Formats: sequence, C-alpha cells, structure tokens
Amino acid sequence: MLDDLTTEQAALDVIVAELDPAAWQRPTPSPRWTIADQIGHLSYFDSTAALAIEDPPAFIEHRDDLVRSLSDDLAADTATLGSFRALDATDQLAQWRASRAGLEAAARTLANDSRIEWYGPSMSAKSFLTARLMEVWAHGQDIVDAVGTTRQPTDRLRHIAQLGVITRSWSYTVRGEQPPSTDVRVVLVAPSGDAWTWGSDEALDRITGPAEDFCLVVTQRRHVADTELVVNGDAATEWMSKAQAFAGGPTNGPAPRGAR
Repeated sequence: MLDDLTTEQAALDVIVAELDPAAWQRPTPSPRWTIADQIGHLSYFDSTAALAIEDPPAFIEHRDDLVRSLSDDLAADTATLGSFRALDATDQLAQWRASRAGLEAAARTLANDSRIEWYGPSMSAKSFLTARLMEVWAHGQDIVDAVGTTRQPTDRLRHIAQLGVITRSWSYTVRGEQPPSTDVRVVLVAPSGDAWTWGSDEALDRITGPAEDFCLVVTQRRHVADTELVVNGDAATEWMSKAQAFAGGPTNGPAPRGAR
C-alpha cells in the first residue's frame, strides 16, 4: 500500500515539476485554489499524517487547535496554506517532497494492525495510507484539469475504488441521513482490463463501467453524467448523487458539464 502511495506521489511530481513558476498560480477546479494550493494541501496533510504516526498526543493537540481555528473556508485556507503560499514555486515543490519523505519514513514503521488517530475516527494503517493515496490522486486530477492534460490510469485505482465502495454509508451519515440497506453490485473495468467487483451478484441495483470513472465520481471530480458509468436502480442512482469518499463535512460534486 505504501509503495503504491509513493508511486502515485512520484507520478504527480513529474507533472508539476515540469511546470514553469507562473503555472503554479493557475486556478484549478477547486474554488479559490491554485495549483500551488493543491500541492500545499497535500504537503500540509502529509506532514500532519507523519505526526499522527510518530507522536499521537502531539497530533491530537494539533488537531484540536486546528479545529478551533476553522471558522470558515478562508480561515481553513489560512491555517493550512498560509505559510506555503509565502514560498516560491521551487521551495513549494521542495517542501512537498520533504513532507512526502517524512510521511514515508513514518509509515515504514507501521504494523499491519496499527491504528492512527486522524481528523475523524481513528483508522487502520491500510485505510490511512489508502486515504492519502486517494488525496494525491484526486488533487492531482484537479491539477491535470487545470493544466489541460491527461494522465494514464493505473491499477492503483483499485485502492480508491475500494474506498469509494466502503464509504457508501459514510456518504449518507455525513449528511445526517440513514444509510440504505439495499445492496448495490459494482462491476468496474480496471485499466489493465481486469474486472473488479463488489456487492452481491444477485443485487438488482448496479453500477458498471470504467474504474477511473467510478473513482472520479466518488472523489467528486466528475458528475456521473459526464462519465461512462451505467447506473441502474434508485439506490445506485442516489448513491452516485452524493458519493463522498473523503472525510470532512458534506460536500457536493460538480454539476454536469452541460449545466454549468
């Protein structure tokens, strides 16, 4: 899991390292955020992830202080991005690389049965690192969208697809809603051509299509109408309308491109 995380980070590094300094200030699909801010976000939380592994009491103190300071989105940006924004692009890239290296070194000490405190509930080691991979891939998507390029999907997406499936209930709970009991069969085509499946084969509600598209929807980088996913059944349709594979408060994904 950790090897896949560091490989995903390195793949995004190749993209941003080739940008000229001016391009780091290009706006991305995330409101208020530039490419530099996307990298700053990853850098900040890679650093706090390392802290959570190495010194749980210090992380809990940091978490409580951070939560108290988050009165609105602008306050959150100031708290997590303020010092990073003061750096030039060269130093921003260097800081992200240092944060990644710190996280990797800390994560190499984890046992499979370790639990790590985080901003929500504590997480298993595998789930913790999966969430970090999901973050770098999703924010990387914002960056490639801003640059106007594409990237080749890989089977590392299985980690994100798995996270997307197991956070189905969370997508409701975070909105104060009761998670449904209706089973949904998910059948995805991996970049390698393999089939990845979840849920009962007898389920009437189904989601089928490219794994990359499913990952784009559950990380709220694309509206399901802008993908090749085939969604059948009310339960599956409702899930895809609110899927949220990440922590924090409830957020809505992008509108269909034709409605923007």
